[in-house]
Amino acid sequence: TTDYKVTELFCVIDEFCKHFNAENAGNLLEDNSGVKRRRRQASLSDSEIMTILLYFHFGTFRNFKHYYLFFIKGTMKSYFPKAVSYNRFVELESRVFFQLMFFLNLGAFGRCTGITFVDSTMIPVCHNLRRYANKVFKGIATDGKGTMGWCHGFKLHLACNDRGEIIAFVLTGANVSDKNPNVFKVLAKRLYGKLFADKGYISQKLFDFLFEDGIQLVTGLRVNMKNKLMPFYDRMMLRKRYIIETINDMLKNTAQIVHSRHRSVSNFIMNLISALGAYCFFDNKPKALQGYCIEDTKQLSYSKGKTTSFSLLLLPTPNGMGRRRIHAAFILYKTLGYPELG
Repeated sequence: TTDYKVTELFCVIDEFCKHFNAENAGNLLEDNSGVKRRRRQASLSDSEIMTILLYFHFGTFRNFKHYYLFFIKGTMKSYFPKAVSYNRFVELESRVFFQLMFFLNLGAFGRCTGITFVDSTMIPVCHNLRRYANKVFKGIATDGKGTMGWCHGFKLHLACNDRGEIIAFVLTGANVSDKNPNVFKVLAKRLYGKLFADKGYISQKLFDFLFEDGIQLVTGLRVNMKNKLMPFYDRMMLRKRYIIETINDMLKNTAQIVHSRHRSVSNFIMNLISALGAYCFFDNKPKALQGYCIEDTKQLSYSKGKTTSFSLLLLPTPNGMGRRRIHAAFILYKTLGYPELG
């Protein structure tokens, strides 16, 4: 399976790189200084470098140097016969930044389906006690507080669809609020429909900002807030926020976007975007609507004096959860003023 996955990754990436280089061959800007610059090609092609970067994040290795020296130059030597030294490969990483970013946005990320989940997660770059001694990210990383306490580093904002596919991401400092409109200017470019978030995103300003773009922000209610009538479908989909939480867990524990061994900012960025690209090829992405599904829900299309029907399909669930959902649906049915059930 290892050989098959490496071959699959390389074929997909190499096909993209061929089209990318063909499209941009005649559109490159020339230097006006008059100094001649060579465009030498490395021993490893861009597609090979991208394949090596992505495959590291499939959870087999914890240390990139050990992975490169003993797996790429050892076990997979027949696949990468022109593999350079480890120090040279670290220098070559940054040359595929633009290709990798275009590959993520054009070939790897998913599309919006009208159901979107959004969340953020902290990416610490060192222990809190060593934040003043950290020289690599001095002046770049910031201190911020999340659900797990204080953190010195960055914050990754993610948006995914109901199939567990990443749609967009934004990397900010750890002290940037989840409700910052500048974050959603990037995240909401490809979104439409309903956006489900946790209680940390409750903001009337943010709701109005997204509503102008045709996006409805759906969140839970805090303890000190008045109860509001919420469609049963929205209430059910809020319980499916485990999708974005699972993605954050897979990125941290499987793809290893968090570690304290970074020696340059550029390598930190390459490690992050290659982990996001590797996740797009994972076979165990979380999905919504696996235990039950709703069809033709029309609880909000009430017409006075007419009988309005809605079809609710519930599959068997353990511990009586199906009975509680039916009871909640009946309460919503009566609350909206529908006729008596026959």
